[in-house]
Amino acid sequence: MRYLIIAFCVTISLLVNSCGVYNFTGAKPVDAKTFQVNYFQNNAQLIEPGIERTFTLELQDIIQNQTNLNLVSQGGELLYEGEIVDYRITPMTATADQRAAQNRLTISVNVRFTNRNKEDDNFEKRFSFFYDFDANQQLVGSQLSTALDVIFERITQDIFNESLAKW
Repeated sequence: MRYLIIAFCVTISLLVNSCGVYNFTGAKPVDAKTFQVNYFQNNAQLIEPGIERTFTLELQDIIQNQTNLNLVSQGGELLYEGEIVDYRITPMTATADQRAAQNRLTISVNVRFTNRNKEDDNFEKRFSFFYDFDANQQLVGSQLSTALDVIFERITQDIFNESLAKW
């Protein structure tokens, strides 16, 4: 019985120690304690009011929820900045009488990531995603909110993966 208790304690201690190397979010260990997300301006030709604030908050939220980094307003060791560069609606499929049956909202964001502790991690990259909707619908209210949720969830996850998970 005594050997069983010792074996159990050794197994538990090995499991606890190994969790320091791996985490369940997929983020690699980062040599930083703080991050900063500057306000992403909306520089797209077609302006949808408020999406720049929504995107900035979504990016802050995903990093806070998937890491133990602290959000700061200035001097973050990891810095995210950029702008929304494209917001467009394009027809995707047509009906027999040559009218749009489905439209696509596409949003693109240019991101500059700076790791002040490891310059090799720095990048500037464009991230983009889309949402398809029926051409008879208008993107307003809850329909627009749903579209933005889908698009921003994908873009922020892609930014997280590129900057912290190294996927």
